[in-house]
Amino acid sequence: MQMKRQDGALPRESVLAQGVRVALGALSVSAALGMLGNGAQAQAQAQEQETEPAPKKMQRVEITGSAIKRLESETALPVQIITRAAIEKAGVTTAAELMARVSANVGGLTDGASINVGGDQRGFNSANLRGVGTSSTLVLLNGRRMANFASPGDDAGVDLNNIPAAALQRVEVLLDGASALYGTDAIGGVINFITRKDYQGVELNVYGSRTDEGGAGKRTASITAGTGDLAADGYNIFAVVDLQKTDGLRSSQRKFIPNLQIPQRLGHLLSNFTSPANIRLSSAQREHLQDNGFLLNGQPITNRQINFGIPNCAPPANLYLPAGTGGVDACTYNYMGDTELYPKTDKQNLLTRGVLKLNNDHQLYAEVALSRSRSHYVGSSARVIGYLDYSKVPQLANAGFDTLLDDDGKQVERELELRMRLNEAGMRTSQLTSESQRYVVGATGTLAGWDYDVGFNHSVNVVKDRDTHGYVLYDKLQTGIAAGDINPFGPSGAKGRALLDSIQVDDEVRHARGVMDSLDFKVSRALMPMGGGDMALAVGGEVRRERTEFRPSALLMSDNISNDAAPEGGRGTSDSRNVQAVYGELLLPLTRQWQAQLSGRYDHYEQVGGALSPKVGLTYMPSKQVLLRASAGKGFRAPSMSDLHRPTVYSSTATLPDPVLCATVDNNYADCAQDWDTRRYSNDKLKPERSRQFSVGLVLEPSRHWTFSADYWNIRRTNLISEIGDDIILGNLAKYGNLVHRNEDNEIDYIELRKENRGAQKAAGIDITADLHGVQTAWGRFGGHLSGTYVLGSKIQTSPGDDFISNLNRFVTDGVVQRWRHTITLDWDSGPYSASLSNTYSSGYRDQNSAINIDDGSVVKPNRVKAYTLWDMSAAYAVSEQFKLRAGIQNLFNTSPPYSNQAYFFLSGYDPSYTDPRGRRFYASANYSFK
Repeated sequence: MQMKRQDGALPRESVLAQGVRVALGALSVSAALGMLGNGAQAQAQAQEQETEPAPKKMQRVEITGSAIKRLESETALPVQIITRAAIEKAGVTTAAELMARVSANVGGLTDGASINVGGDQRGFNSANLRGVGTSSTLVLLNGRRMANFASPGDDAGVDLNNIPAAALQRVEVLLDGASALYGTDAIGGVINFITRKDYQGVELNVYGSRTDEGGAGKRTASITAGTGDLAADGYNIFAVVDLQKTDGLRSSQRKFIPNLQIPQRLGHLLSNFTSPANIRLSSAQREHLQDNGFLLNGQPITNRQINFGIPNCAPPANLYLPAGTGGVDACTYNYMGDTELYPKTDKQNLLTRGVLKLNNDHQLYAEVALSRSRSHYVGSSARVIGYLDYSKVPQLANAGFDTLLDDDGKQVERELELRMRLNEAGMRTSQLTSESQRYVVGATGTLAGWDYDVGFNHSVNVVKDRDTHGYVLYDKLQTGIAAGDINPFGPSGAKGRALLDSIQVDDEVRHARGVMDSLDFKVSRALMPMGGGDMALAVGGEVRRERTEFRPSALLMSDNISNDAAPEGGRGTSDSRNVQAVYGELLLPLTRQWQAQLSGRYDHYEQVGGALSPKVGLTYMPSKQVLLRASAGKGFRAPSMSDLHRPTVYSSTATLPDPVLCATVDNNYADCAQDWDTRRYSNDKLKPERSRQFSVGLVLEPSRHWTFSADYWNIRRTNLISEIGDDIILGNLAKYGNLVHRNEDNEIDYIELRKENRGAQKAAGIDITADLHGVQTAWGRFGGHLSGTYVLGSKIQTSPGDDFISNLNRFVTDGVVQRWRHTITLDWDSGPYSASLSNTYSSGYRDQNSAINIDDGSVVKPNRVKAYTLWDMSAAYAVSEQFKLRAGIQNLFNTSPPYSNQAYFFLSGYDPSYTDPRGRRFYASANYSFK
């Protein structure tokens, strides 16, 4: 419960199956320690009285989810609070790492999941409460919005890299959606990162970590300095500077990658672009070679794809895998043995805040937050389709293709199509920079009995995507291949190497900028006494202007960068809109047991429209040990600027069968399955999503050491803004066949993926918490905390009237929602010593099980992904009141990501969205403060 404990600290409020049993069992160990022997407990009582200070006077504060200041107590809305002490014990240094430990956060964007070559919104770290989408989770800094990640894409939200982690005092996670206070686009919930506000003194902190197997090491340093006592001096100003560097991690540095046996299990997810190059014959060329008894590796060829290097294939990256994408006559490139699992990053954050006390009733404040996060992505070398006259290939120089006519009487092509890996140009390397600026100025205080807060917020995010190496000019590359200067089958000569060096691209290919300017206010006051206290009213409003710009470079739009193509019709965009909102909240303490909270918000988005979103909350406390709470409300989410105006994006599907083509080849997937081209469109006619949600909860505090809570939540969204999954389109052509565009031969040209208001989404579950604190024994003080989420349902309806498709414990299209996730922490302290042990757990689930081998038409062997559990531990020693040391181990048992056959993410063999490939990590930190 959010009540002050006798030690004066805020307990970590938060909210069944095997996870609950395990979790509660672990917590009971700490409880048992507190009960060992009446004598020991009696001895400890005097010490406990000395070590636990007297209760502090309770202050009126604001809690996320309400605009009314009140004495700290449990509200009708479930709020998880993560304290600074908890962050330090976990050994995490970024907001993204912290959110990965929140059980309600499912499928957020991470550094690992964003690994790909030329992918969408790389460098974006996001939160995703309830798994209902990054765009439906509202992230705040000190109760106010930040500019969204500027790069256009499917997800709209704040880049967690822009949150100054070293400045955090606590994080409040409102797990009840559609906030009437902050914005009803918060359908999944609100995450409020709250920084220090009145620090005095100087604090230095350094942190270093290394991994057991190498790679992904991290170094951080921060300095916090503040001066001025607001009460005594009338002002306070402080600043925090946080610097971080993380090393990249390559697949060759991890033993678990070969142990996944990706070539053997998932060879058909690998690449047929190899070095030496595979030759892709036309049907006529293959038939001619077969008719003339051409042998390869001593055997007649059977496929259109051949490689003279078989069966050796220049390992370790290029393998002979008859069941792989190269087939029996060619080579397969294992990019999972030669790629990056975690990017090299460097991050800098500065936050400074000043408060000036005008008098006892009024204060002015200003806040500046600047950040820059730079991610360096290193992919495999470029894959190139090249063309070469057959006469320049010694093994085929006498094939006589130029004298041959095909069945239509046309001359067989002289040119050979090459599928080659451009190793001599180096790895494809790009640099993604996300820069954020946020300036807030405002005033707060009391006027005529009203508490007020008014502020202006100017927030900017700029994203720069630069190709730095391994990308080359396409036209000159093709000329060099055709001329024989670049050797597709071995090392090139000096002329070819010089050509590759001269055509390297170093260009900022994409530049995006998002700006948000807002003016907001809120006032609140007590109105009249009621049976349980004062009725209170809050009223507020906001006017906001959002602007976005996207500028592709001239070189990109020339479509002359190999492996970074410009989409046809691609263009720069510049858009803006105005948003207005007003809201009100009424707190009704009907009796000492009953309290009601009524609120409502009206939002209006230019070009989209507006909606009124009401909300009601109710609490009942029959005794000091029991509290019942419930809330219900509506919300709406306007389409993002990217949803409305994003430029067309060209991409491709995973390998999927085309039922039309399959019907003509006896459903042989070897002939009718392929990674089809797609075109992804925005839609300026989109309407807002609508939502309704409710929650019902119970909080128990049977003793001063124990707190339990359980909250049932239920969310339903309609008018869902989404694309239909490409797998769903091809699986239901009777309904969605108009989205599949075909050429004159009735073959798929491309699949149209267009943002529309489609169907609905349902999600429901139970948040559970157990909090054990202040158990004093002869061996020290013990505590523990469990926070878990048990999902009862998660499913999406593609269109009205369609059946709902569940992704609960099942990977569908782009991800999975696990049934049960939890974090458990056990704490101990005694004098200057303290220690912590924590466990995070995600339940197993049914895999995607859809990847197709186009060589033989087989479908991947069904798989169930195993549960994933990590243990962390840390210990700390307070050398003095000013100097503290901490050391710890993350992923104590070096647990590897479980095997998965998912075919959605670039990384194969495991799901990078929730797992951590870094393995066991050792870290140490030192903190010194001058008061």
